[in-house]
Amino acid sequence: MSSPKVLFGFHAVGVRLKTAPQTIIEIYFEPTRRDARMRQFLERVREAGVRLIEADGLRLAKLAGSHGHQGVAARVEAVAQVKSLDDLLDQIKEPPLLLVLDGITDPHNLGACLRVADGAGAHAVIAPKDHAAGINATVAKVASGAAETVPYFMVTNLARTLGELKERNIWCIGTCGDAPKTLYQVDLKGPTALVLGAEGDGMRQLTRKTCDELVNIPMHGAVESLNVSVASGVCLYEALRQRL
Repeated sequence: MSSPKVLFGFHAVGVRLKTAPQTIIEIYFEPTRRDARMRQFLERVREAGVRLIEADGLRLAKLAGSHGHQGVAARVEAVAQVKSLDDLLDQIKEPPLLLVLDGITDPHNLGACLRVADGAGAHAVIAPKDHAAGINATVAKVASGAAETVPYFMVTNLARTLGELKERNIWCIGTCGDAPKTLYQVDLKGPTALVLGAEGDGMRQLTRKTCDELVNIPMHGAVESLNVSVASGVCLYEALRQRL
């Protein structure tokens, strides 16, 4: 059994309370916060029968490792998840939609990418083990619960993993500013992996070469690129739009 971890913020703790309350060991809350949001949250916790512990802001900040806890933190056990990307792909009955992140090291960006992946119905997010952010409390807070619902696979060799996706007839589409086609000129209705690199540096050369196709997101203003979480949202929601 893995050691307990901490979730904090209303969204992150609320999603765990909704999806897997049996994995929550205890929830800490700031008793001086008595607004409607806190009252409704505590009512849900009591209905679920989860242990509640009063804690001041300093204790919550120590637990969460952040002052952005909103007066709520929880110690939780890990949720049983799909063991491997292969297992996940074997279970999917519809054309897979995957988000591949190459070199995203900022936990805030990763959290935002997971959140948009959940919203657009992506089946998983994939990243390399090296030079990438892992799931931590900050990621979980920014993801607003999506770190609990979207499988996140960190792979040893990203180019090899893309090759394995291609063997499954999943079309790997990379994004870069100098691509000849725009995102809106490609078919995203079939099995698709959308590959995005870090803002500024973009995808690594080997990742770029491994993609089946490259597209750009049209930019009509003064800035040259979008934040990776915003770009992920643009790409994933275009795929969702085509699939509706």
